[in-house]
Amino acid sequence: MLMTAHPQTPQFFLTSPTPCPYLPGQLERKVFTHLVGEKAPELLDLLTQGGFRRSQNIAYRPACERCRACMSVRIVVDEFEPTKSMRRVMARNRDIVGRMDAAVPSSEQYSLFRRYLDDRHAKGGMSEMSVLDYAMMVEDSQVDTRLIQYRVRGPDSSFTRASDGALIGAALSDVMGDGMSMVYSFFEPGEHERSLGTFMILDHIERTKRLGLPYLYLGYWVKGSRKMDYKVRYQPQEHLQSKGWERYKPGGAAQPDRRDAETGPADGSRIAPAGL
Repeated sequence: MLMTAHPQTPQFFLTSPTPCPYLPGQLERKVFTHLVGEKAPELLDLLTQGGFRRSQNIAYRPACERCRACMSVRIVVDEFEPTKSMRRVMARNRDIVGRMDAAVPSSEQYSLFRRYLDDRHAKGGMSEMSVLDYAMMVEDSQVDTRLIQYRVRGPDSSFTRASDGALIGAALSDVMGDGMSMVYSFFEPGEHERSLGTFMILDHIERTKRLGLPYLYLGYWVKGSRKMDYKVRYQPQEHLQSKGWERYKPGGAAQPDRRDAETGPADGSRIAPAGL
């Protein structure tokens, strides 16, 4: 593990190479730092604009030696227009109510989280997470982290949450200076027809708009990884390139965003300090 340190700046560490979970035959490395103290929200804002993601109290970014496939993605929410299929997803989930609260874990959340992992990611890096691990994932944050819980709407849900039905999905998300960032989301795996993953992203786009913030950060898109292809469906969006954030269109090259030129510059990966 390598470390660089400078006065008045955070310390950055580099992980050892490990097999890439997205591209066969590739090795991944990450550079990371700790988000601690009263400056953590300000530091997260700065690092997110530079392509970092948060996992608990750690901010990390890919630092692979021979690969640059991971691209940071953010949706420009004020210009977003849902496709016909996305509008159908929203229509199918009209009976869902989402409530944004403080990030507090519960046994009901963990039960849903466990069902989701066992169905979708049984061999993934998070598959062995205990209820304590889950609680730490939710609570271990020194920034403005919220938990949005999605439930089937009850007859009186417009007046009281006591009428809400069972938990069907949840998203752990950060509220930052220039947008929201979806840290991790999970949902009821048996509800295939609802397309809950798509629905939660669409809901976050609307929430970001209502907060008056310009971007929804989706984490990394990995070109060549089919499991990541869904992220480029939400247009317009920007990818972080060597010269800054640039507009991206599927099948075309990224285009510079005029606003960046004028003003200047969910994956749920799990980074466990003890395992680095």
